[in-house]
Amino acid sequence: TRFGRFSIGGEPGNLEKKIEDVGLLHALTRSAGSISLHIPWDIPADPLAIRQLAAEQGLLFDAVNSNTFQDQPGQAHSYKFGSLCHIEKAVREQAIQHNIDVLKTGEALGSKSITIWLADGASFPGQHSMQEALQRTQESLQEIYKHLPADWRMFIEYKPYEPNFYSTVIADWGTALMLAEGCGPQAYTLVDLGHHLPNTNIEQIVATLMMRGKLGGFHFNDSKYGDDDLTVGSIKPYQLFLIFCELVYGMNKNTDNPPLAWMIDASHNLKDPLEDLMQSLEAIRIAYAQALLLDQEALRSAQAEQDIALAQEILQAAFRTDVRPLLREARLRDGGAINPLQAYRQLEVRKQLIKERGAETVAAGL
Repeated sequence: TRFGRFSIGGEPGNLEKKIEDVGLLHALTRSAGSISLHIPWDIPADPLAIRQLAAEQGLLFDAVNSNTFQDQPGQAHSYKFGSLCHIEKAVREQAIQHNIDVLKTGEALGSKSITIWLADGASFPGQHSMQEALQRTQESLQEIYKHLPADWRMFIEYKPYEPNFYSTVIADWGTALMLAEGCGPQAYTLVDLGHHLPNTNIEQIVATLMMRGKLGGFHFNDSKYGDDDLTVGSIKPYQLFLIFCELVYGMNKNTDNPPLAWMIDASHNLKDPLEDLMQSLEAIRIAYAQALLLDQEALRSAQAEQDIALAQEILQAAFRTDVRPLLREARLRDGGAINPLQAYRQLEVRKQLIKERGAETVAAGL
């Protein structure tokens, strides 16, 4: 988390072990078939070998994520006062080059998109010129965009605050959209569910971006206050359902918006990370299935009649449908586990018994 780590043991120590963990997650859930790397945290020494290892686990690489929100060992210039917005050209050039390097790594891995999130901003009034910082950011993004492969997309992410608490250069979806449009047709807005002020109508943002054909993808998580990395659906499952209703409507209606990138971007210091991811995956599948059950024709009819009570009944009828048995059956037919979390815990118990008593003793006992 932002404040400390509380290890439970068994954490992957390198990218190869992370891929093996996600491979297990995908085998159990049949819904975690791609990985989105943060670079340079997860930079592969041999991209082709890493790509082969992922393929053996049935995995692909989704969007690669650049990291200019913290200094890395040996870098020439600090990002303490920003990266793509920095007043010093040398710092901006360093951050631009990092993004170009990330593009090259992503190409070697088979990725087709890059996500750019910036911590750039100010914690005090007068710290920098807001207009000039935004202009420098636009110019930096345009420079990165020039190096974007022809079949790639750029996702621009936004966040209203943190780590800067007075202003963030890319603070909201409108700014991200403006920057994307300033780059070109391959640039899109990325929506992180936790990157909004409390009570923001995220489903309306989704609807607006899809109408413009500029919704690139999602970082799924949940939030109560400013804690934007909680387990998906753990706090506001109805909001998640309403977001998926807009997604289903938009995907069926809007031919201008490209296929979306779906990623889980969560943090945790209390749960087993894989169990947390299983719960997030299940929440996403539940919300999606419920949205698919929504009677769109009946809802449009109620809206045309301005029958607000009926519209609510139609929405909540889909939301209150227990789709979990359907998802269990679908997962089973796809070769996954009926109950992934329970199956995972049984695997962990077995591994611990083998460690303590030996494989032959455990096999005899089972």
